[in-house]
Amino acid sequence: MSFAFVSGNPALDLAGTVGSRRDESIDLLTEPADLERWVSECDELPDRVTADFAMFEFALSLREAIYRLALDRVLDRPFDPGSLEIINNTAAGPVPTITLSDAGLHMSGDLAAVLSQIARRGIAVFADPHACLKECGRTGCTRIYLDRSRGARRSWCGMEECGNRVKAAAYRARKRASTTAEGS
Repeated sequence: MSFAFVSGNPALDLAGTVGSRRDESIDLLTEPADLERWVSECDELPDRVTADFAMFEFALSLREAIYRLALDRVLDRPFDPGSLEIINNTAAGPVPTITLSDAGLHMSGDLAAVLSQIARRGIAVFADPHACLKECGRTGCTRIYLDRSRGARRSWCGMEECGNRVKAAAYRARKRASTTAEGS
């Protein structure tokens, strides 16, 4: 199982670890080790954390709060108060330590600091009135992403997964229509 980091923000990428929320949802974080691996693969977070079951459950509640707030923003409705409380309380926690060296930036911290960082990044995007949040245009994908494309014309969360599927389906539909028209 691989994680996709295509949402443009680690908070949105965390929310995207549940796929197809309206249909049969697929949860990529089923145990603490999955969360540890997700954090290590996210470029914007410390590379090593450990998660016990309680912190894992807390991370899942933050993930769902972020998703609800992102969806509220996409649908232009008031933020869910319970989700606001979760994200604000989490953001008030410890922050990761960053150090600069000739090798570049290094970030370290425990899972509480990582979740605080994720909550802060989510708050920053939700509070930005110019941030263009969208839900993926591929049927079945419910990932919410930050559209930074020119003219905000991006239609799917990522090219590798959803964009290719949409383009392949459109190609097959054109091919079928062409074959049908030739047969008439």
